[in-house]
Amino acid sequence: MEDQGIIHLYLQRSQQAILETKNKYGAYCRVIARNIISNFSDVEECENDTYLAAWNAIPPSLPRNFSVFLGRITRNIALDKYGYNTAKKRNREFEVILTELEECLASPDTVETEYEEGEIANLINQFLYGIDEQARNMFIGRYWYSYSIDELSMRFNMSSSKVKSILFRTRNKLRVHLDKEGVNL
Repeated sequence: MEDQGIIHLYLQRSQQAILETKNKYGAYCRVIARNIISNFSDVEECENDTYLAAWNAIPPSLPRNFSVFLGRITRNIALDKYGYNTAKKRNREFEVILTELEECLASPDTVETEYEEGEIANLINQFLYGIDEQARNMFIGRYWYSYSIDELSMRFNMSSSKVKSILFRTRNKLRVHLDKEGVNL
């Protein structure tokens, strides 16, 4: 079923919407959650919570890109679950991903308005559309989908050191871009 048909089912409050969403995007949501949290039952819970959140959000929201909408919901739920699960302990693998971006982005302790967050998001999007496709896909794979260096290495058919190098250069370019735009993080 096409995305607009699924959204129409949500608007009609048909429970078939959840089944169609699971059939089309279940694996996608599980991959996003699994890259952040590794416990199978937590991944399954995140997937189910995504369907509930989508049910509660549509209406009033009408997502333009349904897969991105679901991905964002899943990622936020998984990050919340990760925070809950690691409140007293650390998951080294995911911590590495977060620390790689520390120098480019504001710390979570900084209170920023929604307007400023939206502006930073727009600047990051502008940056990503301005770089070559391979670097953009690697950056998104690493920092949105939380793929490991080894997974990226296999996906792009290159050594892990080359992947690390491209990500390092891309983060530095992002920092320069944000500095140039007056974002002091």
